[in-house]
Amino acid sequence: MGIQIEETAGFIKCSCDRIIATDINLDFPSVGATENIILAATLAEGTTVINNAAMEPEIVDLANCLNRMGAKIQGAGTNIIKITGVKKLKGTGYKVMPDRIEVGTFLCATAITGGKVKINNVIPEHIVPVIHKLQETGCNIDVEKNYVIIEAPKKLKAIEIKTMPYPGFPTDLQQIFGSMLTVAKGTSIIVENIFENRFKYISELIRMGAKITIEGKTAVITGKRRLTGATLQGSDLRGGAGLVIAGLVAKGTTKVENIEYVLRGYENLDDKLNMLGANIKKVGE
Repeated sequence: MGIQIEETAGFIKCSCDRIIATDINLDFPSVGATENIILAATLAEGTTVINNAAMEPEIVDLANCLNRMGAKIQGAGTNIIKITGVKKLKGTGYKVMPDRIEVGTFLCATAITGGKVKINNVIPEHIVPVIHKLQETGCNIDVEKNYVIIEAPKKLKAIEIKTMPYPGFPTDLQQIFGSMLTVAKGTSIIVENIFENRFKYISELIRMGAKITIEGKTAVITGKRRLTGATLQGSDLRGGAGLVIAGLVAKGTTKVENIEYVLRGYENLDDKLNMLGANIKKVGE
């Protein structure tokens, strides 16, 4: 596309005189790669085609917003996206889609605590694999047009999960489910097929008493009756959120440090969980 890229001191610097359209064949349907190519191609000269594009709902939402601004994007939500460059974009108003990962996080928080919660502003078709997996754990889920109601059993059942590109099980909920399954009855298996180093949170769960072993890209979780509170280190957004979820049922007090990772991806997570009966205090801001 005619863009020069330099990596210096942990930063990526991009520069160009103009962006040139081209055909791009992704080796893997990466969400971030697809989104960045779309953004660059929107004002490129000519037509760009992305083959093996990611199909996540966020891709569709981005394309819809850009099209409202005057972009010419076709095929978002499929594995072939065509972007015809335009000279400029215009301002617009746009309502962002509901956050399906936040929805999944609150569903898991309800499941691990044995609660019953109604979550509004949901697009159920965006979380179909999540709903199915929660039902496998024994949760009763009532799915309506724009909300879901989850009622958890007294004891969750162990399940198997394999993360996959959309419409498969989302990797962004792997750590949340991993924390939830530490107290499920039986042995759960999680296979992480998308990202490397996404099991960092497991060492922290083990410090809470969880029984987990890692074999390559597979985590084997043997459920326990209860976890024990500890001082933990959040290493990333979803892993940190998973530790917060685990702390909801741990005996005693759990302290999650490096919480800035979690705050980056969840708005008022502590307030929302406290409204549901949790006892969370955010300190050090």
